[in-house]
Amino acid sequence: MARIALDAMGGDFAPQATVAGALLALAELDPAHSIQLVGQTAVVDAHLRALLDGELAAHARHRDRISIIEAPEVIEMTDRPSAVVRGKPNSSMAVGLRLQPDGLSDAFVSAGSTGAQMAASMVILRLHAGLKRPAIATFFPSSRRTVVVLDSGANVDCSPEELVQFARLGATYAECVMRRANPAVGLLSIGEEPEKGNAATKEAHQLLRQSGLNFIGNVEGRDLPAGGTEQHAVDVVVCDGFVGNVLLKFYEGVAPLMVDTLQKEGFNPDDIRAGLKHLDYSEHGGAPLLGVKGVSIIAHGKSSPRAIKNAVKAAVQAVTSGMNEQIGQRLSVAAENAA
Repeated sequence: MARIALDAMGGDFAPQATVAGALLALAELDPAHSIQLVGQTAVVDAHLRALLDGELAAHARHRDRISIIEAPEVIEMTDRPSAVVRGKPNSSMAVGLRLQPDGLSDAFVSAGSTGAQMAASMVILRLHAGLKRPAIATFFPSSRRTVVVLDSGANVDCSPEELVQFARLGATYAECVMRRANPAVGLLSIGEEPEKGNAATKEAHQLLRQSGLNFIGNVEGRDLPAGGTEQHAVDVVVCDGFVGNVLLKFYEGVAPLMVDTLQKEGFNPDDIRAGLKHLDYSEHGGAPLLGVKGVSIIAHGKSSPRAIKNAVKAAVQAVTSGMNEQIGQRLSVAAENAA
């Protein structure tokens, strides 16, 4: 059983999209799972009633698996990340995250401010022992299979040691949640040779070779769409958050470009969108913030109900896989081996 706290007030289309997404998720999840809508009770309840009386009336049977938790404050995109903890302790984000350490919830999902969610998750959930920073893991489609890339925006500058920690986080996620046995880890650089890259990348390469992970070496930007190099498939790609976020935003722009280009050539737009479905971020719904003692899923700010649905399902999968416990155990073992 997983209890998922959903920030009902977070995102460009909240609370309409978040409430609708919750109902869509419950329709596809095992009946043992439930959702806690965190936000301004009167507002959330009004949207829930309207949806159940209207377009989602068929989902009324799932109402008893939804609870509404009062959180009078809302984190705005213009708020500084520190505001979620210090300035607005009763926001839907802070209240939703606090449910986990209080033993009242198992995961948190939000389409609100990424910076605020990261800051609040670090303070409220705290980091696993030995970790300096968490990392955002995002999913990149490829011609082979989905690749998980981290960090995708949490940390602009990273030390070689932090890149190795990100590799451990990503490998654990790939194994526990994505069901990849002995996941292959690549280090994003400007060439496959160990001596290519900046100082941090070159040192990280040497540390990864000694890490005990299934490290296949450096990978280049062109290897992500291919799902690996000519010699090796890759499951996890590690980079700093500056490079990772630029890469993510570039990927997000590829599908619209292809749709527009092919439409101009006379192709059917519906067929194009169906063919490029795997490039849609809403297919995955949310990116886990790895390294915190709990489950914190970061959804896209423009999340639709479908994207929210998939983010909730990703949270359930993270909980039921025991991912968080596995990360703690493996980081502890790595620290003992390094001592």
